[in-house]
Amino acid sequence: MDWVTGLPPGGDRSYNPCVVIVDRFSKAPIFLPCYKHDTAMDTALLIWNRVASWTGIFTNIISDRDSKFASALWTNLHQLFGTMLSFSTA
Repeated sequence: MDWVTGLPPGGDRSYNPCVVIVDRFSKAPIFLPCYKHDTAMDTALLIWNRVASWTGIFTNIISDRDSKFASALWTNLHQLFGTMLSFSTA
């Protein structure tokens, strides 16, 4: 899971970055348009509403050490969901 940034604004709501999630089982990418100013809570709700409700709660998320994923909010959400957050070193 990561963000693609620097994109030109798109869509009727002027989204500019997008969250990219790759399902490790199917290798299928999921692209979620979002806003540059979205908070960790905004991102969590986006993922919950658009992905987790369809695929189920993730058992593991691998991401770089982005501040949105390292925040206390994400730590609390993972504790609530019973999931594990793994940071990559890249």
